[in-house]
Amino acid sequence: MNGRQRVATALEHREPDRVPLDLGGSSVTGMHVWAVYRLRQALALDPPGTPVKVIRPYLMLGEVAPDLAEALGIDVVRLTTPSTMFGYRAEEWVEWTTFHGTPVLVPRAFNTDPEPNGDLLQYPGGDKSLPPSGRMPAGGWYFDAIIRQEPIDDAHLDPDDNLEEFGPISDADLAYLGREAARLYDSTGRALMGKFPGTGFGDIAAVPAPWLPHPRGIRDVAEWYMSTVTRREYVYEVFDRQAEIALANLERIYPVVGDRVSVAYLTGTDFGAQRGPFLSPQTYRELYQPFHRRLNDWIHAHTAWKTFMHTCGSVVALIEDFIDAGFDILNPVQCSAAGMDPVTLKERYGERIVFWGGGVDTQRTLPFGTPEEVRYEVRERIRALAPGGGYVFNPIHNVQPGTPVENLLAMFEALREYGRYPIRLG
Repeated sequence: MNGRQRVATALEHREPDRVPLDLGGSSVTGMHVWAVYRLRQALALDPPGTPVKVIRPYLMLGEVAPDLAEALGIDVVRLTTPSTMFGYRAEEWVEWTTFHGTPVLVPRAFNTDPEPNGDLLQYPGGDKSLPPSGRMPAGGWYFDAIIRQEPIDDAHLDPDDNLEEFGPISDADLAYLGREAARLYDSTGRALMGKFPGTGFGDIAAVPAPWLPHPRGIRDVAEWYMSTVTRREYVYEVFDRQAEIALANLERIYPVVGDRVSVAYLTGTDFGAQRGPFLSPQTYRELYQPFHRRLNDWIHAHTAWKTFMHTCGSVVALIEDFIDAGFDILNPVQCSAAGMDPVTLKERYGERIVFWGGGVDTQRTLPFGTPEEVRYEVRERIRALAPGGGYVFNPIHNVQPGTPVENLLAMFEALREYGRYPIRLG
C-alpha cells in the first residue's frame, strides 16, 4: 500500500498492511524545529549546519520535508494556505539561528531582531508600525500571544467584533489550495490532511488573533472562557455566523481540491484538562455541538472527507457527544490524562471513531524516558489501539524541543517492528 491507501483503510476501520504514521500532517501532529534538525542530522539527510524551515512560527514547528517523510515512512501530508498565525505568509525564506543554536529558515516577515532585554517580538503581517502580537521570551522555544484586549463595553459589544478573522477565503488562497492539492496528490502518494479557514469554534490559540492589526471584541483568554458562561448568547451568535462563513468557504474549496483530500482538520479547541473536561457535557451540547454537527453534516453529505478533531486532556466524558456530532477522528488521545486508558477507549469507542495519536507520551516518556521505555510504550499503545484498524500513529501532540534523538529513533524503530498487521498481542 502507499500512504493514501494505508490511511484510507485505517479510516474505514479495517487493517492495512501496517499502522499508518502521521508526523507533520497538521499543526498538532508535528515536531519542533529543534527536533527536526537533530533528527535530520541523525539520519544523515543533511550536512551539519543545514537550516530547517520553520513552517509554523507561532509553535516553531519544523518542516517535515519529502526526504524525511520518505525516510520515516510517513503517510500523511498537510494541505493549508501559506498564512501564519502572525498574518504573514510562509515564504521568501531567510536564515536565522534560534536562541538554542538551531540553524533555521524563517519567512522574510519574521522579526529576527531581539529587544534590549533579549525577547523576540512578532508583529501582525510583519508590520513593525503596529503593536506587537507575539513574544518569545529570551531563551525561549515558542511564541506567546500578546493580549491586545481593548476595554469591553457590553452595551455595544457586536458579534462582528469577533468575526473579523472569519471572512470569505480569498481567490488567491483558493487557487493556492487547488494547485497544492493537485501537486501533493500526484507527487506524494500520501493522504492529504486539509486545514481550511474558519472551521474551529472557540480555539483559544486563535482568540487573541495575533494576525489582526487591531483585534476587537473579546480577545483576552480568561475573558473569553468566562464569556462562554456570562455572555453565552453572544458567543453562540459568533459561532452561528462563523459557521455560515465556514460553510460558504467549504462550498468554494471543495470544487478546487475535491476528494484528493482524505481528512479535514475541523477543530483544535481543547475541551480537556489533565483530570477531566473543563466544561460539562451539557455545555458542549448546547454551545459547540450544533456547529460541529452542521459542518460535519455538510462534509459528509458533499465529500468523501473524514473529519478530524483535536482536543487535549481527559475528554472521555465527551467522546459520545463527539461521535454524535459526526466526527470521524479524535486526536491526540492523551492516554496520560484521567480516564483515557487506551484499552478501555478502544473497547468502548474503537468501532465508531478513529484514534489518531496516543502513540507515546510527549509529556514524560518521549522527552525524559529511556529508549527502552519509549519502545515499550509504543508497543503497548499499538497493541491497545491498532487491532481492527481505526488507528493512525502519532505521538501525543507535537514532539517537543529537548527530546533526545535516541528516543525519537526508538519510537520509529518500535513502530516499524510492532506496527505490522496482524498486530502481535502476545
